[in-house]
Amino acid sequence: MSQEATGPLKGLRLIEMGQLLAGPFCGQLMGDFGAEVIKIEQPTVGDPMRDWGREKINGKSLWWPILARNKKCITLNARVPEGQEIIKELAKKSDFLLENFRPGTLERWNLGYDVLSALNEALIMIRVSGYGQTGPYSHRAGYAAVGEAMGGLRYVIGDPSTPPSRAGISIGDTLAATYGCLGGLMALHNRHVTGKGQVVDSAIYEAVFAMMESLVSEFDKAGTSVRERTGSILPQVAPSNIYKASDGDFLIAANQDTVFSRLCEAMGQPELFENERYSNHYCTRRESNRAR
Repeated sequence: MSQEATGPLKGLRLIEMGQLLAGPFCGQLMGDFGAEVIKIEQPTVGDPMRDWGREKINGKSLWWPILARNKKCITLNARVPEGQEIIKELAKKSDFLLENFRPGTLERWNLGYDVLSALNEALIMIRVSGYGQTGPYSHRAGYAAVGEAMGGLRYVIGDPSTPPSRAGISIGDTLAATYGCLGGLMALHNRHVTGKGQVVDSAIYEAVFAMMESLVSEFDKAGTSVRERTGSILPQVAPSNIYKASDGDFLIAANQDTVFSRLCEAMGQPELFENERYSNHYCTRRESNRAR
């Protein structure tokens, strides 16, 4: 018997359309915090994530139960009028509709925001795509591999002796879905004030680009060269990397002065904290660092 939903989003309903990760991870987050998530799948096919994953038990994916947890799955053909009418009826009684199709798909199915918001002006539509709903690339199919490269992430991952690498997980998809979830909750707050919903537009490449810290500003304003791949080392931040020891590699994350002082104590070498060679994580003199 399923447990009653709990959490801060209890009482809210989300219709999840789309498949794979970029949209459904947003639905997973909403469901984790108590929202009622109704996932719509194509009849006879279902979400491909039902078959994804490196390992399977009894022929079933171990990834699917993670992504589909806390969701109520139904099959419905949104390409035909009968299925479209059911979605419209669900939209009348829902708070969110989440989708990650190529932009324009819902409009072709007569399920665009103009149609659904006319039935429920409080509805919030969360749209996750490769390049956003507008712009020169919006009509293209968007994949996380390309979005991660365009956003800059892949260029800085890996060893400098090798071509750009990828993270070992689908980070572009999940970042875009997380931003979609964040935008949806912001829109929910705005709805408390205005009574009206809105469209949340989350793009994979923009979500990745937003995580690139100061790389662009350093290149544009300071005239520094493009940051290259540095492997396991984070330049000019120390000690906060992987270091070799007699019994193997280990990680230290102690680049804050107070933490570094405790590290020196733990190593039995407290005098290192006062050594000007280690005065801060840029290895400048402690006096000049204090002066700033």
